[in-house]
Amino acid sequence: MTTPHETHPPSSAQHLDLYRQMVTIRRFEEEAARAYSQGKIGGFLHLYIGQEPVAVGAVAALAPDDYLLTTYRDHGMALARGMSPRAAMAELFGKVTGCSKGLGGSMHFFDVEHNMLGGYGIIGGHIPVAAGTAFASKYRGDGRVSIVFFGDGSVSIGDFHEAMSLAALWKLPIVFVCENNEYSMGTPLSRTMSVEDVSQKALGYGMARDRFVVDHVFQVRDRIAEAVARARHESEPTLVEVRTYRFRGHSMSDPGKYRTPEELEEHKQRDALLRSRSELVGAGLGADVEKVDAEVEVVIADAVRFAEESPEPGPELLEETTYKGAFAR
Repeated sequence: MTTPHETHPPSSAQHLDLYRQMVTIRRFEEEAARAYSQGKIGGFLHLYIGQEPVAVGAVAALAPDDYLLTTYRDHGMALARGMSPRAAMAELFGKVTGCSKGLGGSMHFFDVEHNMLGGYGIIGGHIPVAAGTAFASKYRGDGRVSIVFFGDGSVSIGDFHEAMSLAALWKLPIVFVCENNEYSMGTPLSRTMSVEDVSQKALGYGMARDRFVVDHVFQVRDRIAEAVARARHESEPTLVEVRTYRFRGHSMSDPGKYRTPEELEEHKQRDALLRSRSELVGAGLGADVEKVDAEVEVVIADAVRFAEESPEPGPELLEETTYKGAFAR
């Protein structure tokens, strides 16, 4: 049986650990962007730069055996959940040592060991899947919570509403988290939703809700922890709207010209990762921060090197995963 998450005043050691996770995601994404520009990564690449406190804070509120599902912007969630940078980068490079054996690519990270049940490329299509894992947990009585992340572009999709409806009706242990980064691809909220408060949609299903702008990683941890506790102890779902912001375009093919440099700079000034760094330095932990930064550089460089040197999937793997069942011998 899963033990409940307990919120408590953060220690410097906890803050430094969460900072390490956020910096790891930031540097991973920056190097992924570099590799993509060099032609080492193909397909789509949706970066998580700017949204790191959401993944790190939310995962800090979970138990290890809780289930997590997310969208195609999944690298940050995977790393926060415990996936190694090596397995993540190798997947981007299409190598057999990747988390999905090089067959999933950027949008389809899976890590069953850490109960990350996937990144999904279909807008909103994974939300009912998460409702299914929550139903399974309730059926088994295993005490696990499911948490599912999606963007603001998903909340007008039918799958979102079907999952919300069933979760409320069946009282499932699930937390729905809308990572509202203010743009559905390149379209601002004012042109995609008649009411910009996504959390109000919970009212139509008699579901608890929360809504906040990300200021700090501990803020995310504690607000999500409330919803997780509600799911675990009361078997009640919650819709949480987390207002965040991505510093890059929707994907690597998006130059992001639909927003002004002034808007982007304003959000960068409120970067929660840099806020944590400043607080840690201000608390006299400057040397520890520098050490973390240096260690992360080594880890990310190792991940890139590992991905470059790993082999591509061979015919034996491609045959099994492509034809098994339809052409079984």
